Amino acid sequence: MGIYVRLANPRGFCAGVDRAIEIVNRVLDKFGSPVYVRHEVVHNKTVVEGLRRRGAIFVDEVSEIPKGSTVIFSAHGVAKQVQRDAEERNLRVFDATCPLVSKVHNEVVKFSDQSRETVLIGHAGHPEVDGTLGHYEDSSNAMYLVENPSDVEKLCVKNPQALSFVTQTTLSVDDTQLIIDALRKRFPLIEGPRKDDICYATQNRQDAVKRLAGDCDLLLVVGSQNSSNSNRLHELALRLGCTSYLIDDEADIDKNWIKDPMVIGVTSGASAPEILVSRVLEKLREYGAIIYPEKEISHEGVEFSLPKALRKK
Repeated sequence: MGIYVRLANPRGFCAGVDRAIEIVNRVLDKFGSPVYVRHEVVHNKTVVEGLRRRGAIFVDEVSEIPKGSTVIFSAHGVAKQVQRDAEERNLRVFDATCPLVSKVHNEVVKFSDQSRETVLIGHAGHPEVDGTLGHYEDSSNAMYLVENPSDVEKLCVKNPQALSFVTQTTLSVDDTQLIIDALRKRFPLIEGPRKDDICYATQNRQDAVKRLAGDCDLLLVVGSQNSSNSNRLHELALRLGCTSYLIDDEADIDKNWIKDPMVIGVTSGASAPEILVSRVLEKLREYGAIIYPEKEISHEGVEFSLPKALRKK
């Protein structure tokens, strides 16, 4: 009998999110407010509100930014046209694009330069997808977006012998593999990246949920509703047969979810700060939960360097 909590490890901030938030903070320290950020620098309500209080102003388009101002591009990356628009407005630009997203952008540019039609596996409307699509500039060919295997069946390309694919970095590993398998079946000569584009942090957090879900009655995923990687963790838990909820913070916990006896798993998306997990654990303790000591399953020692102009001397 009793309520026990097990923590996923790894969870929470990845190196790309750490870098993006640090860039905004250092730009604010160096130049003061206002500093403009195109789109949410990372998809987390708590992080965005904290930066807004410091003086960051979040906008949808660079056209909203006064000429000559300072702008930061979010961790999700931007299209080449956005970069050109910023240059035309004489904006001082700091690019917080995750290096793993930049890697996908570079692949798209290469395929575009080679006049290879390209398929992007991703979710329509996500800022990372919009930015990646905006790096394909071969006007004589096309880049296509597919979200599921049925989209692959409807895909019409000009030249199946010169076809490539890339993926959004924050997708479900399992779902992405299904789409890749469908692409390879329909277009046997399609070429993909040398390494899977799913980022290390996304994969590690999904692997941690896979290990945890089978031992839990309930799995809470701490992350914002617009966070792609957090949603994939939530969906993965459900797929594994574990009751799961995606919550912004402890205020979203419904007491009716908690039963005795019960084992509760807790994880967090790559853009969710650890302070939110701590607050969730404190709320669960109020319901009588006992927190198991956590075990690190895979160590993440990845660090991404900051832009030269922001490095401490």
